[in-house]
Amino acid sequence: MVDVGGIASERLRTIIERIERLEEEKAALAEDIREVYSEAKAAGFDAKILRQLIRLRKLDGADRREQEELLDLYKRALDMD
Repeated sequence: MVDVGGIASERLRTIIERIERLEEEKAALAEDIREVYSEAKAAGFDAKILRQLIRLRKLDGADRREQEELLDLYKRALDMD
């Protein structure tokens, strides 16, 4: 292993290559996700609403309820209901 200026070059190379490979996989996954959203749109679903639902499903029940309650409170304060 060549050490240049305190940096192990082979270790650095493997780290960079792993990151590049993961970036390629991430790009492929992003394209797959776009395709699914296109399918959903073609089926009549609203992509913005789907994204909101996915974001909400990531939250646990208590956090989701808290966000929904705050949103309702803010909407009432702005006479949006």
